[in-house]
Amino acid sequence: MVEESLTLSTEEDAPVTAIISHVVRPGREQGYEAWFHGIAADARTFKGHLGVSTIRPQDHSHPEYVVILKFDRYDNLKAWLESGVRHEWLERLQPLIEEPEAIQTLTGLETWFTLPNKTIKAPPPKYKMALVTWLGVFVTLAVVSRLLAPLLSNLPILLNQLITTGLVVALLTYLIMPYLTRFFKRWLYSKL
Repeated sequence: MVEESLTLSTEEDAPVTAIISHVVRPGREQGYEAWFHGIAADARTFKGHLGVSTIRPQDHSHPEYVVILKFDRYDNLKAWLESGVRHEWLERLQPLIEEPEAIQTLTGLETWFTLPNKTIKAPPPKYKMALVTWLGVFVTLAVVSRLLAPLLSNLPILLNQLITTGLVVALLTYLIMPYLTRFFKRWLYSKL
């Protein structure tokens, strides 16, 4: 049985991330790994798939795996979650897990505030996310614009801003925000 807490974003065309957790039965980890590789390969064939990864447990007495699944929009994620292909994979999963899987979807800034090796039931308060995001944007933009200024100074201002903001967003998504989230985790998740 699948426990899902899917909520439709107010912006249906926004990228969406599903956080899925599985508590694997002791001794069934290798079977789970093979299962994960198989279902991940099938998920990649679905429209709008942007990537899938897993966080493996550090505590082997409670082997909880967290799967991070990204799609370009909610409708495409929903199509995968409700597909016959996925339901067949879920049937194969049942002997490997101790409890039903839990699914949480994230569609906004909260996707920047996910911690490795931790299933988050709720994102941090919005004011905390806003402050950490502001810090990340401020520092990244200050450094990037200063470094790129000599290279982009002869370009039209809109093209200059397009290149600068594109680089800033990429750095924030893949480098800065994961680092800041780990650095501020005690403050961000003080009530978890």
